[in-house]
Amino acid sequence: MIARPPAGRARGFTLVEAVLVIVIIGIIGAVVAVFIRAPVQGYADSAARAAATDEADLALRRIARDLRLALPNSVRVSPDGDAVEFLQTRTGGRYLAIDDGVAPDTPGMHVLDVDNPGRTSFTVLGGTIRPIERGDFIVVYNLGEGAEPSDAYLYRPGAANRNIAQVSAVAGAGTANPVVELEYNPFALQDTPMMSPNHRFQVVTGPVTYACEGRAGGGNALVRYWGYAIHAAQQLPPQGGPQRAVIAERVGSCAGIFRYGSEASRRSALVILNLSLRLSPGDDAGIRLVHQVHVDNTP
Repeated sequence: MIARPPAGRARGFTLVEAVLVIVIIGIIGAVVAVFIRAPVQGYADSAARAAATDEADLALRRIARDLRLALPNSVRVSPDGDAVEFLQTRTGGRYLAIDDGVAPDTPGMHVLDVDNPGRTSFTVLGGTIRPIERGDFIVVYNLGEGAEPSDAYLYRPGAANRNIAQVSAVAGAGTANPVVELEYNPFALQDTPMMSPNHRFQVVTGPVTYACEGRAGGGNALVRYWGYAIHAAQQLPPQGGPQRAVIAERVGSCAGIFRYGSEASRRSALVILNLSLRLSPGDDAGIRLVHQVHVDNTP
């Protein structure tokens, strides 16, 4: 005969047993968390560091690519090292000079005249890699700031004693010998003619600035400015209707990002980029990348 439990008696866990199980599971969970917290945190830190490194590397590569297109001797850095400005070139070529021995009556062959201001056109020998466009600037033998007339930053429409003029028209663009028409002939207005020994010129599209500046919500960002007017003095932020784009966020410190002021760096034509990014907004931890860019200062 099988014994049965008394009628009305239910089987199950008591409250003490349930609480005891919960406590045991909590202890086991806490022990497990101690062991897995470090690897999970390490993975999160590594992912954040990799993302910040990629962002900084992309920004430095973009700056380096633009700097390699800078007009010779046009790179200038702000006193605090938080901004760099340069005149960006599109292409370059060789102009027809009077000592090339071309007959004056040769059709389509115009000498870049340094004696007659009324002659505002010249022929490009051999064409250019990229076409010259209306609105571009022609620069010859730029030596940089303090080297008047060989300072392209001194550009003013119609101004004398300059080495830069804007293109008003191009005839035969894309041909072997296009003819460039200038707004005026600044090279015939120079007090002392400063022409290229190799008869070379550069085509400038305009100035470009990379600047570190504070953000409205806190922190710093690295911003690219372009499409503004050429100014004799460096302006921050640039004036004259610039376009802007943020290329790096979470910038740690703005001071000393760009270095080009020392005699050693200028002699070696090296622009030093030193960019640090925080892993997250408000976080002191971060990464720092240093990059050196060689610029061509041969006018």
